[in-house]
Amino acid sequence: MTKPKTDSTAGIAGIFEDVALPAAADRTTSRRARKNTGRVTLSDLAALTGVTKVTVSRALNTPELVSVSTLERVRAAVQQTGYTPDLVAGSLASNRSRLIVALIPAMAGSVFQETVEALTTELAANGYQLLIGQSGYDESREDALIDAILGRRPAGIVLTGVVHSRDARQKLRESGIPVVETWDITREPIDMLVGFSHEKVGKAAALHLLAQGVTRAAVITPGDRRAQVRTQAFVKAFAKGSSIEIPVITIPSPANLGDGRRGLARLLDEYAAMEAVFCGADILALGALIEARARGLDIPGRLRVIGYGDMNFAKDTDPPLTTIRIDGTRIGKLAASLLVERIRDGEVDRRVVDVGFKLIERETS
Repeated sequence: MTKPKTDSTAGIAGIFEDVALPAAADRTTSRRARKNTGRVTLSDLAALTGVTKVTVSRALNTPELVSVSTLERVRAAVQQTGYTPDLVAGSLASNRSRLIVALIPAMAGSVFQETVEALTTELAANGYQLLIGQSGYDESREDALIDAILGRRPAGIVLTGVVHSRDARQKLRESGIPVVETWDITREPIDMLVGFSHEKVGKAAALHLLAQGVTRAAVITPGDRRAQVRTQAFVKAFAKGSSIEIPVITIPSPANLGDGRRGLARLLDEYAAMEAVFCGADILALGALIEARARGLDIPGRLRVIGYGDMNFAKDTDPPLTTIRIDGTRIGKLAASLLVERIRDGEVDRRVVDVGFKLIERETS
């Protein structure tokens, strides 16, 4: 017995009981379009629902402008076909992108995670999507990413730090795209800035230890520029209260827990009389605490430890870690609001926002 032929659109037709299926020629054209582009188009949805492309577009973008029945039919077709909108084509048609791009050095175990989460949430609430680019700590890599980003004309760009190559800064200024620099401070931002002073962070850590009577301190720090600024400020401030040389162990960025252990081990072997260590990242401080415990050192009696970042584990170390807290969530929210305001109005009330920082004193110092 010959099996009767079935129409491939029968599943869709069952959803739209009051809609006539498109003519065979139309269905062939629709299938050809999908075959050529690899995706379902607005034309396909229009043919399946029996309405115009304009109506389908309204149902997807301004659903309040179409009837409930039409909206239900379009949504059913979207679910059945797996349709996804072509955001690039949409932005070209309207000359407005809804994409914001953020460049950060690293994601895993990063102090930037709160900022990324806040950016994503705040931008989504305003109809924008966030795309993350991981630049590492290599300026040439950042330049290449910036070139790629500018060629795609996003609605806005979020950068980590304020030191970029002269060529990159010039291209960003001339692009006309709103830019927010974050996690640093400068008197000459490219466009807008939300950050804090790394120099003041290093000074605050030094003054904290000096106030506790420490006369011999050392530093374990990542090698990136912002961490180096904190280290130099720490050494300068501490030197005013002590004539003892301040040893510095520099770790390639991004640093890890093992780097903290090895860094402290080296310091203890070469500078046994040191009384405190300032770690340029909480993960380094955690490694230092583990090494100190392995050697049976009393914290903070024998050795005081300060971190940077107030990562989610800092309050749960043994003992709880004294560290510098940066409000990454606030940085993300402010960066998003500045971008949205700039895109919408062409100008912002404040171009530079200093969010400051806070030294969180716990039991390691």
